[in-house]
Amino acid sequence: MKKLLLILAAALLAVVFTSCTTPRPGNEVTMTGMMVCGKCKLHITKECQNVLQVQQDGQTINYFLVMNKVSKDFHDNICMTDGEKTTVTGTVEEKDGQEILTPTKIVPVADSNSM
Repeated sequence: MKKLLLILAAALLAVVFTSCTTPRPGNEVTMTGMMVCGKCKLHITKECQNVLQVQQDGQTINYFLVMNKVSKDFHDNICMTDGEKTTVTGTVEEKDGQEILTPTKIVPVADSNSM
């Protein structure tokens, strides 16, 4: 009985850990990374677009932000610059092999070196 409980507990922890680290389509997530312009900084989009670059498992994952009001209001902070570290809350979906993030909130991350 104890062995079964240990197996169930391990399985539950694995599910919880996986759901916390991997964004699932339609679920609201909060991620922190470097926000840059896809056109001006990365040269991978035809028009200016916010791209959140997040480090996951040693790789940089690009989340292309939908240019809704939240995204447009923040774009001047990062366009034609090296970008800004931000925390973004929103929903993620995959479309045409790209991670698409619809933001509901974008907050700059304070630089701890300036304190």
